[in-house]
Amino acid sequence: MLQSFIEHYGYLAILLGTFLEGETILILGGLAAHLGYLNLQGVILAAFLGTWCGDQLYFFLGRLRGQHWLESHSAWKPKASTVFGLMERHQFALILGFRFLYGLRTITPFVLGMSRVPTLRFILLNILGALLWAMCVGLLGYLFGQAFEAWIGKVKHYEAELFAAIGVGGLLVWLVHRYLNRKNNQSEH
Repeated sequence: MLQSFIEHYGYLAILLGTFLEGETILILGGLAAHLGYLNLQGVILAAFLGTWCGDQLYFFLGRLRGQHWLESHSAWKPKASTVFGLMERHQFALILGFRFLYGLRTITPFVLGMSRVPTLRFILLNILGALLWAMCVGLLGYLFGQAFEAWIGKVKHYEAELFAAIGVGGLLVWLVHRYLNRKNNQSEH
């Protein structure tokens, strides 16, 4: 059942998951590739397309509605200030590597869209950064599966538990992060 679900919907889940955020779903995709359910190149391609499209959307939303959105969402202001500061000093590196900056991943393309970063520069560097991220995190999931298999033995006996543990772990990290953000936002008001 799990195998059939992953084989039929795995790439779509990776595409949608990386469009929205992504690390956990991509690590699971890399693990599924190691287990033989998905092709690693397909996992990386789906993740690349999902993250690139999502970040392009945020960039253009920042370009079109950035200042208005920022004024109506005060919780984003501290992170936006951080991104603006990083952009002043390290624009090239920021565009290439923002996906690796936990807590700034979603807001960064939005803020870059608000800035004077040329659209073509963002698109080209975003392609390169998205590909780098998809390859690194996808391979991390694949290597995790390989290391786990070497440590435990046959992963296929524990695959449901492994997928569930990684999924629950990712969900818990997201929930704690969201709770802390809300708590910080409430203390600012």
